[in-house]
Amino acid sequence: MTAAPGTGPASAAPDRSVDDPTALAEVRAAFVRYERALTSNDLAVLDELFHDGPRTVRFGAGEELFGPEEIAAFRRARPAAGLDRSPERTEVTTFGDAFAVTSMTFRRAGVTGVGRQSQTWVRFPDVGWRIVAAHVSQRG
Repeated sequence: MTAAPGTGPASAAPDRSVDDPTALAEVRAAFVRYERALTSNDLAVLDELFHDGPRTVRFGAGEELFGPEEIAAFRRARPAAGLDRSPERTEVTTFGDAFAVTSMTFRRAGVTGVGRQSQTWVRFPDVGWRIVAAHVSQRG
């Protein structure tokens, strides 16, 4: 069966719940705050921006961290130097007013290849936007 002309996905009205301007601005601001905290090793802000729940995860180049305690312990044990990075491309997409995904590619001085970071953000009524899942990797 073929859809009637003008009724397929290409002609559908845009979904207003994707990239709501208010939610998008809030997540972008939280993402910038995270980046500043990461490159300056501001542990208090990094701890704050990761959701304080047992299902929060962070996967990195050499670690799989489950829960805020493991994530915080990793941050405290890693070297505080060499955290600067140069973002190449960043995408932020919100879905509704309480769910978002950020994706970024970046480079680090002295490191071969492109770094990649993805984060899943959720807005919680009592604390605002928090990261519930993150993945960082390095390609070649």
